[in-house]
Amino acid sequence: MKVLIVSDSHGWSEVLQQLKERYEHQVDAMIHCGDSELSANDPEVEGYFIVRGNCDTENQFPYDIIEGVEGKRIFITHGHRYNIKMSLMNLMYKAKEYAADFVFFGHSHLVGAERIDGTIFVNPGSISFPRGRKEKTYAILEVDHDTTTICFYDETHQELPSLRQVFQ
Repeated sequence: MKVLIVSDSHGWSEVLQQLKERYEHQVDAMIHCGDSELSANDPEVEGYFIVRGNCDTENQFPYDIIEGVEGKRIFITHGHRYNIKMSLMNLMYKAKEYAADFVFFGHSHLVGAERIDGTIFVNPGSISFPRGRKEKTYAILEVDHDTTTICFYDETHQELPSLRQVFQ
């Protein structure tokens, strides 16, 4: 399984189109974790599993998505409804309820990945307005047998090797 994860583009539709053109035939799913500030009719969001963030007004985007990709359960949310800026505890409980293998979320604009009780949580950071670092980021998650690798890239598609996470 290989997925593209992006979040918090805040109206920057061109970058979503660039990511789609670059990855749509290389990944099993393209995921946007909210705050696109775009309409469901915008062609740039076509092909993405996309959720509604706190800055989105599009009612057609759901707050949460549970999706099966290559036999894995993925829980996609923005994070604002789970108070993720304080703790991942509420998000973890919801992930357990959904029996999620992976949780992809945004909202904080802080890039990172961690495993909690067997579930891998990924925040790709913000592709528009990063916090905690200067690079605008997105992530590619790849599962190969029992190994999950998450690589983070900047908006010029250069990997940020210091952020790479590998879970066995």
